[in-house]
Amino acid sequence: MSTSQVLIGAWLALVLLSVGSVQLGNAGAGLGLAAVVLLAALVKAWLIADNFMHLRHAPPLWRGLLLGWPLLVGALVLLSLWLQRAV
Repeated sequence: MSTSQVLIGAWLALVLLSVGSVQLGNAGAGLGLAAVVLLAALVKAWLIADNFMHLRHAPPLWRGLLLGWPLLVGALVLLSLWLQRAV
């Protein structure tokens, strides 16, 4: 695949994930739905980092930091939602 085909595929995936996230966000307010929306956001962060920021060939430290940050934020958001429901 050429670079432009990869970027167009990544762009299309980002559009579909964005539309899906909006639809799921309008469906309700459950912890499971929040987890799916956050998972979509993590996939989007991975697509952006690997394809548009060209981190696919970056040193592992940079790639790990840039992909680890959304994982940490997503985990903290899910933890806060879970703790809110536990109270």
